[in-house]
Amino acid sequence: MNANELRDKTPDQLRDELVQLKKEAFNLRFQQATGALENTARMRKVRRDAARVKTILNQKAAEAAKSEA
Repeated sequence: MNANELRDKTPDQLRDELVQLKKEAFNLRFQQATGALENTARMRKVRRDAARVKTILNQKAAEAAKSEA
């Protein structure tokens, strides 16, 4: 997932994506704790994707606030 794909989505779609990423991160942490996690790099990718979604959401909020003022 890259930032350009995320910029094309609406804020509601981004929030849904963030919820899914957080659920996946939880499941990965649970798998790691039980020793069932095979692909440890996936945790890093999910964390970074969640941060990317949050960044785009904040940028869209700032643009909306700027256009209102």
